[in-house]
Amino acid sequence: MTTSRGPVPGAGPDPMGGGAGLADPAEQLARLGRSWTWILGMAIATLVPGILALVWPDVTLHVLAVLVGLYLLAMGGFRFVAVFGREEQGERLPGLLLAVLFVVGGVLCLRNPLQTIAALSLIVGGVWLVSGIVTLYTAIATKDLPHRGVVMAVAVLGIAAGIVVLALPTESARALTRLLGLWLVLLGLAETAVALAWRSALRRAGVTGHEGSGTVA
Repeated sequence: MTTSRGPVPGAGPDPMGGGAGLADPAEQLARLGRSWTWILGMAIATLVPGILALVWPDVTLHVLAVLVGLYLLAMGGFRFVAVFGREEQGERLPGLLLAVLFVVGGVLCLRNPLQTIAALSLIVGGVWLVSGIVTLYTAIATKDLPHRGVVMAVAVLGIAAGIVVLALPTESARALTRLLGLWLVLLGLAETAVALAWRSALRRAGVTGHEGSGTVA
């Protein structure tokens, strides 16, 4: 789930320091993290494992754990880069914590001793629940957020996904696969809507290219 603060009207890509030398890595990551295509990449990283889970429901618990673990690791990487797109240093902490949470969750899913239905549900449900709460807080606190309602809806969807996965007992790998696949597809579609909303906001502000002056959480 992603949130982006509204772009500054008339703001475009920052100059590359007059072309002298290499660009600062932090600035390069900030440009990438502010791009609507980066948000779309996060959505695709969510959709793909969800679709695989739905069309391949008979996977073993081991395969499901690997699939979910790779998804969480990928999302951790996407979120880490998105942190640099935030304007204020103090605003980066929540996004950084979420990135770490996704990476830790991915590592735990990939560990053999933890590949049980209960453990996998606990890890994924916990990550979604915390991520949804943080995203909802960010959406409420950021008053100039473009398409604020869409972001809040995505956050609520993430919270609901976490609660359902944590509360709904699943007795088989097949049932868990279908449950996680359904929520991954729903979240992926919602994140796609956020990416398109961010692109629309950039175009209305007259920002050229795929990036703007804003923040991504």
